[in-house]
Amino acid sequence: MLEYVTDAADPRLSDYTRLRDVELRKSLEAERGLFLAEGEKVIRRAIGAGYPIRSVLTTRRWLASLEDVLGEATVYVVSDEIMSGIAGFQVHRGALASMERLPLPPMEALLKSGTGRLLVLEDLVDHSNVGAIFRSAAALGVDAIILSPRCADPLYRRAVKVSMGAVFSIPYARMDDWFTGLDRLRAAGYRTLALTPDQSAAPIDGVDPGDRVALLLGAEGDGLSSHWLQEADQAVCIPMSAQAMAAGVDSLNVVAAAAIACHGLMRRAG
Repeated sequence: MLEYVTDAADPRLSDYTRLRDVELRKSLEAERGLFLAEGEKVIRRAIGAGYPIRSVLTTRRWLASLEDVLGEATVYVVSDEIMSGIAGFQVHRGALASMERLPLPPMEALLKSGTGRLLVLEDLVDHSNVGAIFRSAAALGVDAIILSPRCADPLYRRAVKVSMGAVFSIPYARMDDWFTGLDRLRAAGYRTLALTPDQSAAPIDGVDPGDRVALLLGAEGDGLSSHWLQEADQAVCIPMSAQAMAAGVDSLNVVAAAAIACHGLMRRAG
C-alpha cells in the first residue's frame, strides 16, 4: 500500500525518527521491537530471513526495485530531499525498512541445536565492529555467535549495514549472565579458546579445536577481561611479524583478528 508523505515530521514516519541519535534510537527500537534495514539487498535479506515488515520508506525512483518482495506492506514515498533529511546523508541506498524483531533464543537452546563452531563476543560496543565480525563469521563458516550482556546490538542500523545483512544469516543469542557464561559453555561441551595478543600464547593455527569449540574475542582496545582469560580452557594468539613487533605493532584490530581466527581455526572444527 503506497502512502505519499510530504512532511518529514509526519507521525507516520515516527519509526524513522532522528536516525543519527544513537541513544534515542536504541531506546526507541527496544521499546517498539523494531530495527531498520537499509538498501535493497539488506531489506531483501531481512525479509528472506523471516522478519516481518512494519513499513518501508523510499522515493519514487526506488519503488520498482522492491515491488516483488513488499507484498501488502505499507510503503511511505517521499521526495529525495525529505529522504536525505531523514536519513541524515545521501548514502541511504534508496530505501529504509522498519522491521519487527524476532525473539532471540536462550543461549542454552542455541548451544543444544548442534552448533559446533561458536564465536563469543565480550563487551564489543562498536556497532560497526560487531557488524563486520558477523559478516566475517557468516562468510567463513561459523555456526553461531554468542554475545555478552553488554555487547552492541547486531540489529542496530550501522551493524546491519556494515554486515550487509549477514546478521540475518547466522544464529545468535545473548548471555544473561557474563560471570558464569564460560561455565555454561563448558557444561554444553564446548572447549573455550581465548584470543589474546600475548605472543606467549599458543599459535592459533597449531591448536586442535576438537568437535565443539568456542572462540572468545574481547572488547576493542582492552581485549578480553582477566576473568574470561583465566576461565578459558586455553589462550591462543595470532603470530605477529617480528619486524612489526619491533616497530611497536603488536596486535590487530578486533575485526581483522576475528576474520583471521575464523579462517585459521574455525574451519578446522567439527
